[in-house]
Amino acid sequence: MSLNVVTLVGRVGGDPDVKYFESGSVVCNLTLAVNRRSSKNDQPDWFNLEIWDRKAEVAADYVRKGSLIGVKGSLKFDYWQDRNTGASRSKPVIRVYQLDLLGSKRDNEQAATASYEEF
Repeated sequence: MSLNVVTLVGRVGGDPDVKYFESGSVVCNLTLAVNRRSSKNDQPDWFNLEIWDRKAEVAADYVRKGSLIGVKGSLKFDYWQDRNTGASRSKPVIRVYQLDLLGSKRDNEQAATASYEEF
């Protein structure tokens, strides 16, 4: 049995970076700041999010820097060669399959609590 599920609730670190492909696919990349429960004085943990297709379009339309969102996804790693040094590099990314808009209308100008999930 295998299990790769990540659930996070936090605030978005910047406006969405959205890319449209000729194939019709859409990808949205975000950063998410998540505070630890242990202490209010700790720095937040930062996560890179990758959201595809319809949920990416929803994120592009409704998510802004500072928005409170919840996500559920799977952990993956992106690998590449550094252009300057040739060194192998990697970074963890959460591939989101559920996006919950948690902010109030005050937090998001057009916010309505919604959940978009793949079936």
